Amino acid sequence: MSAINNPQSKGYLKVSSISYKDAGVDIDAGDALVERIKPLAKATMRPEVLTGIGGFGAVIEIAKKFKEPVLISGTDGVGTKLKLAFMLDKHDTVGIDLVAMSVNDILVQGAEPLFFLDYFATGKLELDTAEAVIRGIAEGCKQAGCALIGGETAEMPSMYPDGEYDLAGFAVGVAEKSKLIDGSTIKPGDVVLGLASSGCHSNGYSLVRKLVEVSGTDLKADFHGRPFGDVLMSPTRIYVKTLLALMEKLPVKGMAHITGGGLTGNIPRVLPDNCAVEISRSAWNWGPLFDWLQATAQIDNAEMYKTFNCGIGMVVVVAAEHADAAAAQLKSAGETVYTLGKVTARLGQGEQVIIQ
Repeated sequence: MSAINNPQSKGYLKVSSISYKDAGVDIDAGDALVERIKPLAKATMRPEVLTGIGGFGAVIEIAKKFKEPVLISGTDGVGTKLKLAFMLDKHDTVGIDLVAMSVNDILVQGAEPLFFLDYFATGKLELDTAEAVIRGIAEGCKQAGCALIGGETAEMPSMYPDGEYDLAGFAVGVAEKSKLIDGSTIKPGDVVLGLASSGCHSNGYSLVRKLVEVSGTDLKADFHGRPFGDVLMSPTRIYVKTLLALMEKLPVKGMAHITGGGLTGNIPRVLPDNCAVEISRSAWNWGPLFDWLQATAQIDNAEMYKTFNCGIGMVVVVAAEHADAAAAQLKSAGETVYTLGKVTARLGQGEQVIIQ
């Protein structure tokens, strides 16, 4: 096995000077991006943030209003919805998706999102594209009321095809220990409310893209008054502020963020083993997008329920005596609310979500 020649030896291969930029990493572009996003991050700040973007780490204190603060964390990405963003050259909303997927997850346990960090990785840093993505992240943080305190921008030549990137997000929230929501108080007779989604959110897009491909559907074609591509790219709805306000007024027993696994896969995550939910399919209208998806895929309702959110982005379980007040408050805050059904006793090891 040959050894690498010493740089000073006559046999060493000499080449002209090669910089990091020549190798595909533009440090100046990275610095320019940081300067562009500083005002975006600043607009999301909370009083608990002591140091933000620019250091090796951000420093956060816990608000004094919490007597026994518990930190709740979550992480997620946007998935293959990014492939549609690349196809459409539309990058201003996927950042909202990124924030939504994490903050909605920690919300269901009663957490108030405190801060968010992002990871943006690409083969070649395109400043305008990266800024559009991070502008969306900042908008998502505003909607959730959390601070964008930092993140990582990684330029890695040859790791990604030209014009593509990947995203990951990390959210940390805080809750009062005595007010954690874990579904343990759910019992038969409780009412199941559904909050409307804004579309597919960020799940099921491998199937969505396949259906677009096999059907030959034009993403620019009109679909109920909007370009079809815009309908598919509708950002995930963030339920944080409306549900935190509800929790301040009424006892919420359980919540389920309807993500991968759909209605039938996510609702059981908050149910006690001895409980099930019975949902009436006629209780809500899932809308033309899901009609198109089902008709194009030629799949039955059961497959739809475990693949997509089917028009319901969040499920909330409350006691029967609080159901009307909860629905009224959520509607007044701008949510579209459906009374989906009720909690029942589970029969043995039977299904925990019955939709009929």
